[in-house]
Amino acid sequence: MAYSAPNHGPAEIERLRTQVAACTACADLPLGPRPIVQIGAGARILIAGQAPGRRTHLAGRPFDDASGVRLRHWLGLDEATFWDPAKVAILPMGFCYPGTGRSGDLPPRPECALRWRQLLLDALSNVRLTVVIGRHAQAWHLPETIGLSLAESMQDWRARWPGTILLPHPSPRNAGWFRRNAWFETELLPVLRARVARLLGDLSS
Repeated sequence: MAYSAPNHGPAEIERLRTQVAACTACADLPLGPRPIVQIGAGARILIAGQAPGRRTHLAGRPFDDASGVRLRHWLGLDEATFWDPAKVAILPMGFCYPGTGRSGDLPPRPECALRWRQLLLDALSNVRLTVVIGRHAQAWHLPETIGLSLAESMQDWRARWPGTILLPHPSPRNAGWFRRNAWFETELLPVLRARVARLLGDLSS
């Protein structure tokens, strides 16, 4: 049988979105399954994160919390643009809130990546910049950095530019890291914001 290339258009995206929304593979989650992803056929930017937090789970949309405020500032995006699936896709490693452990939220459940991740990545064929956040997303998208500290992995960001960028998690808990690594704010973020603005303002980029 001849190979048939997958359909990466809006109809395929909508089909996948409907299937993901109905997924109950992790029915034992503390708040139950509520897959939260944002995908659109025209998305130029992909944010590959960890898993929704409790507040995001309750709100029903990704990064609807203090971390999201900081992330939008880093990217130079307003709320309307950030939550527009035609421009920005948001695909965490785990789609549902995993619950809380002794030191914060539990790791993303592995079922999502095994079942859905590659299918969704293949459908997002217009992505030109992948923003990787958190060690679980880092292990998937940047396996060559496994074993390195976050600062060590990020200081080599120009080698992966302009297709992929690794960021620290925008959680307020990382305030100390931000203070110790001033180059992140002064060197990396201006370049990132310019790239994001170009991608969303010039469809020929």
